Amino acid sequence: MGNIYIPPMTAPLLTRDMHRQPQRPAQPVMGEMTLARGRAHELCGPARRTLAALVAGRTEGPVIWIAPSWAQDALNPEAATGFFDPGRLILVTPKRTEDLLWSMEEVLRSGAVALAVADLAEPPGLTAVRRLHLAAETGGAEGRHLPLGLLLTPGDGGAPGVETRWHLGFAHTPGGAEGWRLERRRARTAPPMAWAMRPAAKGLALAPVPA
Repeated sequence: MGNIYIPPMTAPLLTRDMHRQPQRPAQPVMGEMTLARGRAHELCGPARRTLAALVAGRTEGPVIWIAPSWAQDALNPEAATGFFDPGRLILVTPKRTEDLLWSMEEVLRSGAVALAVADLAEPPGLTAVRRLHLAAETGGAEGRHLPLGLLLTPGDGGAPGVETRWHLGFAHTPGGAEGWRLERRRARTAPPMAWAMRPAAKGLALAPVPA
């Protein structure tokens, strides 16, 4: 049998870099807190609405805030004044539980606003979160904005499949000074971390603390 000629490879070898997701545009919030646009993120803990208001203050345009009509602890627009103009706020109050995530999905898919918030009684399942990711990507491709989706969940949260999970709890001092503890509990590209969040001369400041 004669020699077999094997031509040199002309296509590049597969590398890990070829499988990496493209870098998504990020929304800076403060310090090391940045949120990838076109994705759904989870904010949990007793001060989760404060954290969502802080994010809203870093965006522009209308903020669509979806909460159940029967909620007893819904966002007070006047309380948001210290973080963003409440005139930007559009409240959506569905009467059925199943309409909360449906409304969120439709808002993200439209790409009409840069920020949508869903105030939920419990973490959604993996299928629902995946649908929100896809809706946000569609909104970015077909609408005016690559939207940012925030899921507010009580306690420690736990929605599977979210891009990031952040927990904000109160850490006020005995003297009455305001303070919070911010924790990054899940992120695809960053480790868990914690910060003390305190009022500063120009808004709020973060200082790392043990996680």
